[in-house]
Amino acid sequence: MVKKPGLSEKGKKVGLLFGSFNPIHSGHLILANYMAEFTDLDEVWFVVSPQNPLKEKSSLLPEIHRLALVRLAVEDQLRLKVTDIEFKMPKPSYTIDTLTWLSDKYPQNTFAMICGTDIFTHFHKWKNYREILKNYWIYVYPRTGSKIGKYSGYPHVVLFDAPVMEISASFIRKGIREKKNMAFWMPEKVYQYILEMHFYEK
Repeated sequence: MVKKPGLSEKGKKVGLLFGSFNPIHSGHLILANYMAEFTDLDEVWFVVSPQNPLKEKSSLLPEIHRLALVRLAVEDQLRLKVTDIEFKMPKPSYTIDTLTWLSDKYPQNTFAMICGTDIFTHFHKWKNYREILKNYWIYVYPRTGSKIGKYSGYPHVVLFDAPVMEISASFIRKGIREKKNMAFWMPEKVYQYILEMHFYEK
C-alpha cells in the first residue's frame, strides 16, 4: 500500500491512464495491468483523448473507433475500464479539467494520474500543474532517457518499478500499412477488428 501524508483516502482508488490509444496495444495493457495488480489502485481507467480539431492527422482514427478498440481490449477485465469523458468536454481538454470533472462526478473515489517519467521535462508548462501536484496522486512509470528529477520530493509523486515497454503505436500502424503480421502486438479481438475495418492501411 502507498501511504503518504496530505491526501485523504476514500472509496475506490482509481488510476487514470490518458492517451490517444491509436491503437491500443500490449504495452498499454501491460502497464495498466501492472498498476492494477502491483500498486494499491483498485481500478485503472483508460481516458481516451478526443481528436484535436486544430491538429488534423490522417493517421489518427476518429475517437469513436479508438474508444471501441479500447473497449474490446478490456471488456473481460474487471479492474480495467474505459471512459469517454474527454469527448464531452470543451476542446482542447486539459488534464486538470478532466481530473476536476471526474472528482466532481465520482466524489466517492480517489484519483491518481498514471504517467511516464518523460512528462516531467515539460510538466511545468501544464495548465494548473501545481494544483495537480497538490490535490492528486501521480503514479509514475519509468521511460528510457528520463527521470522524475525535482518532482521526486513531492509527497504525492510515486515512482513504481513497472516494466519499460518500448512499443510504439506509430510502429504498429506502419506495420499494418506494410501488411506485416502485427497479431502479437495487441489483443486478438483488437487486431481482428482493425483488419476487418481496414484501419491504418493507407
